[in-house]
Amino acid sequence: MVTNESDTFDIGGDLTVHRLGFGAMRVTGEGIIGEPDDVEAAKEVLRRAVDLGVDFVDTADSYGPGVSERLIREALHPYDDVVVATKGGLLRNRDTDWLPHGDPDYLRNAHLCSCDRLGVDAIDLYQFHRPDPDVPFAESVEALAELKDDGVIRHVGLSNVSVEQLETAREMVDVATVQNRYSVVDRESEDVLDACESYDIGFIPWFPVGAGDLGAKGDLLEDIAAAHDASVYQVALAWLLAHSPVTLPIPGTSSLDHLEENVAASALELADDEVARLSA
Repeated sequence: MVTNESDTFDIGGDLTVHRLGFGAMRVTGEGIIGEPDDVEAAKEVLRRAVDLGVDFVDTADSYGPGVSERLIREALHPYDDVVVATKGGLLRNRDTDWLPHGDPDYLRNAHLCSCDRLGVDAIDLYQFHRPDPDVPFAESVEALAELKDDGVIRHVGLSNVSVEQLETAREMVDVATVQNRYSVVDRESEDVLDACESYDIGFIPWFPVGAGDLGAKGDLLEDIAAAHDASVYQVALAWLLAHSPVTLPIPGTSSLDHLEENVAASALELADDEVARLSA
């Protein structure tokens, strides 16, 4: 259970959430396309996450596309005490990979569609999913800044950005969160995390357990997991929580068992030397 009230973060200074959230990408069909095989089971995972104390749910319009947002509405609306974050600016269909699309007009329309699917007038946290090499980054961010000024986005987030892009965005709008790929085995965004710490910006690691690939840290994780009677994935999540006070891991799953295992990681306390060895 998520019960440690002190282990929270204030997104944008006013949206207080427990630091272990839920990533809702996997409640869709295979390949993040279409409906899940069992729609009711997917909605039960979402409801169970909230029952366990998770109050931060992250999704995107491209998950499905549109499926994850719609299922979140059907399972959780009216979102009592739950912060729902979504993203726009990345396309997904059966015939392509993920394609960035940062055109300002497209982002404005994508935001409207997300509001409709989620059943809200304003989105708690709306994130620019990925910079588009064919559109000036500042133009994409400006579109979200304007939506924030209009009151239909409460907080603006970024995803898959560099420190330089974060600094550019901060000149235009208050940035509440950054969501980059990061885990105990993937530290490429360490400089972005450092910047987020400096500015008290929430850092949301995606693939927080390295998509199951623990690489060179595998043996060490197994040793620490055995010492705590925990799984290596719980240790990987506990390390993220201990590594920085601004991290907001969002492990995702379509399994109730895996959900409960992930949430239990928030109660796992690693020793200082264990954190240091995993951080090396």
